[in-house]
Amino acid sequence: MSSNIKRQPNPPVAELRLRPHARIRLFCFPYAGGSSQIFRNWSDSLSQEIEVCLLQLPGRGNRIQEPAHTGLDALVQDIFEGIIPYLSKPFAFFGHSMGALVSFELARYLRRMQAPVPAQLFLSGRSAPQIPDADPPTYNLPEAEFIKAVRSLNGTPGEVLEHPELMRLMIPLLRADFSVCQTYSYVAESPLNCPITAFGGLEDNEVARESLEAWREHTTDDFKLRMLPGDHFFLHSQQAQLLRILSQELYQLMRTERFHINV
Repeated sequence: MSSNIKRQPNPPVAELRLRPHARIRLFCFPYAGGSSQIFRNWSDSLSQEIEVCLLQLPGRGNRIQEPAHTGLDALVQDIFEGIIPYLSKPFAFFGHSMGALVSFELARYLRRMQAPVPAQLFLSGRSAPQIPDADPPTYNLPEAEFIKAVRSLNGTPGEVLEHPELMRLMIPLLRADFSVCQTYSYVAESPLNCPITAFGGLEDNEVARESLEAWREHTTDDFKLRMLPGDHFFLHSQQAQLLRILSQELYQLMRTERFHINV
């Protein structure tokens, strides 16, 4: 449905902090309802060898006038068309929750299009895509029930939930993003050949450890599972630890023989 919407010319890359000594670019994909601002201070805590590239999806930030996509295929194509000029050096993807699903499918789409592919995927707070969602869809619930479902995720600030005007702005965006995830249908393809690291929250009631382990099936390379303290939004409460792990893994990646061959 959204694939027929005419897009505005704003690119999906909201911010790229160029670093003269950078050897790899880290693209960051937000969770449902989130914007590039989630990652605004990440660059300050990462090595000078890593350039942080913040992605902005339609319906927020500098793209707030654009209708948000309601289907994953159209969203991936939207990002693909804008991201190609930024794939001029080795790169990795980090995505949390919806962002994990989007970044995974974008990696597969890049492979199908014979474009450059990520050197590593960091997939956070999201079950592997082959695992069916046992919960019924919520994106199309009546407003009161929908807000209750949003509140249960513990990711929307209380001052937003209690502010009717802000919620009027947020509800269409959240419905669209939930639709992206809840109407998604996994199609099997061969595994990717890049390492995958999956992150989960030890107190996350939405994503079980075994469903994170299942990401292992999607790579022929190394797989790691990192469990951090916190609920579904541990990327905020455990940001310092998460960024330390990202720095360490990207540092190790850049010093492998495989990385130098691919460059």
